[in-house]
Amino acid sequence: MRDNVTATPETKVTLSVQQLESLIRKVVREELVEFAAQELGIFHLDKESPLYEDMEDILERKKSGKLNFHTHEKIWNE
Repeated sequence: MRDNVTATPETKVTLSVQQLESLIRKVVREELVEFAAQELGIFHLDKESPLYEDMEDILERKKSGKLNFHTHEKIWNE
């Protein structure tokens, strides 16, 4: 069976660091909203996952008093 895939020339896009950062934030925000809409209960993270490691890091910073909070405007550039 053949896939109906058409080869197209490669397109290159040039973005500034600020534009790339904005794009990444938008994608992450959309993914988090989609994930939150799906999960109504408790979920468990695999101890090998990067998110689990990040959550452990956040907990350690909280315990040591090194946890910093940022405003919505600073994080999302809004």
